Amino acid sequence: MDYMIRATAADGAVRAFAAYTRDMTETARQAHNTSPVCTAALGRMLTGAVMMGAMMKGDKDLLTLQIRSDGPAEGITVTADSHGHAKGYVVNPEVILPPNSKGKLDVGGILGHGTLTVVRDLGLKDPYVGTVPLETGEIAEDLTYYFAVSEQVPSSVALGVLMNRNNTVRHAGGFILQLMPGVQENVIAALEERIAGIQSVTAMLDEGLSPEDILGKLLGDMDLEIGEKQEVSFYCSCSRERIARTLRSLGRDELDDMIREGHEIEVGCNFCGRRYVFDIPELEELRKAAPVRRSETKA
Repeated sequence: MDYMIRATAADGAVRAFAAYTRDMTETARQAHNTSPVCTAALGRMLTGAVMMGAMMKGDKDLLTLQIRSDGPAEGITVTADSHGHAKGYVVNPEVILPPNSKGKLDVGGILGHGTLTVVRDLGLKDPYVGTVPLETGEIAEDLTYYFAVSEQVPSSVALGVLMNRNNTVRHAGGFILQLMPGVQENVIAALEERIAGIQSVTAMLDEGLSPEDILGKLLGDMDLEIGEKQEVSFYCSCSRERIARTLRSLGRDELDDMIREGHEIEVGCNFCGRRYVFDIPELEELRKAAPVRRSETKA
């Protein structure tokens, strides 16, 4: 089961999140038929987003992470809410590159140079938007940089996806550690030493360590307090009804053009890959309920 935990340590001076997201990442891989390296990139983004979504408090709050880049993948977009749901896609999901110099999937190579934008829609008049340049394209380091520069919160982000030989997802997960105001220097020094000495996220997950175990290795002797545990999943709210409303909103002229073409139309959801087909009789019904534009009344 995929899940996420929240925790505090050092008398509240450290805030922590850790997640296991194997099923979420595998669902995304199947939905978009991603190559192994694109699966790794998307899985990292989904894992980071679902933990960042847990930092929001409102039921309808929405987080969007978007990378736009000059690499062959061109970019990634992921959204998450405060309930453990996330969805996303890679612009070019079938990109394949050789392993990097460390023999790992070259996520930085498929992204290249670009920007990372974080949008927090908290139901206010305007959403909070922060944009930073991609530091490495490895995503975890870029989110660490974002927190430091855009939110002024010293953080450590670690994300990982491990693939099986048949290109399915073996493990996925990660953690975020954040220092709160007033943290003592000895706590900072101890954390830096721990982070430098641990294995990669995927190595720990492959050894069977749970999110609780990982935080225990990092914060176990700092009065670690494990808080809420929350299930997480790949979830898209698209539906045939929503797509139909969107088509109706196009107006009668647009729908007339579709009907005159004489064949069904297919509309796809970028986030989950589902396809919705509307035949001519259905388009005619949508036209009857479509709004009349001013230009249409003049015609």
